[in-house]
Amino acid sequence: MTNSSFFKSGLAIALFSVLTLAACSQGGEVPAGHSSADRDAGHTSSSAGLPAGNVAAGEKLASVKGKATGQSCVDCHGAEGNAPIDPTYPKLAGQYHDYIAHSLQMYRDGDREHALMSSQAKDLNDQQIADLSAYFGSREKGQLRDLHGIH
Repeated sequence: MTNSSFFKSGLAIALFSVLTLAACSQGGEVPAGHSSADRDAGHTSSSAGLPAGNVAAGEKLASVKGKATGQSCVDCHGAEGNAPIDPTYPKLAGQYHDYIAHSLQMYRDGDREHALMSSQAKDLNDQQIADLSAYFGSREKGQLRDLHGIH
């Protein structure tokens, strides 16, 4: 391969890479996986726009029975979110607060479906989501486990 051919080949690869990156990062696009409320507000991170969470308020809220299911968070996820009643239910204690918040937003907005969680989260407002996320995220994590493929 001559220097000229090598240069042209390298230039073609570089140009392809630049064009590919430019196509993937067009302005206004929001990464996949964000709730419709996040997308509608132009947010690109799961917890963007949420008020500051209050751990004490989240602790109280975690024991409040939901209207739709008659269950509280700790009824299913256990004390401090660390002892689920079913092996397919996740431990919430020690999870990243923004992951919990994002999940609750998606259940609330209908972007993520679960028989209990969708109805449980539908009446939560942003402050309640921030408080629950702050509470469960602040708990000692114990033994988090990967639930991938458990069903």
